[in-house]
Amino acid sequence: MKEIVTGIGSVVSAFLASLCCIGPVVGVLLGVGGLGAAASLEVYRPYFLGITFVFLGGAFYFTYGRKEDCEEGEACEVRQGSRWQRTLLWITTVAALIFAAAPYLLQWVV
Repeated sequence: MKEIVTGIGSVVSAFLASLCCIGPVVGVLLGVGGLGAAASLEVYRPYFLGITFVFLGGAFYFTYGRKEDCEEGEACEVRQGSRWQRTLLWITTVAALIFAAAPYLLQWVV
């Protein structure tokens, strides 16, 4: 459950971090001038990106880095996230990186 929460938190915060740049471009493409107000969120972009990468770090820790405590000489069960969770985590990471790079990528589009 923690992996899902951290994954969703990563995507939402990455989306909010790139909203300042994606919002106006989408607005121009759709012909809606009022979406320029999303540019005011640019001030908060570093904070949103920081939150994004904290969530992603937590998601990777809960999916790959956890190790069960066990006694020496004892067999331990090492739990990793399921295949579905790992796939979703990597999709989320790629989406977050695309959102984070959006201002630089959109320079070539506009």
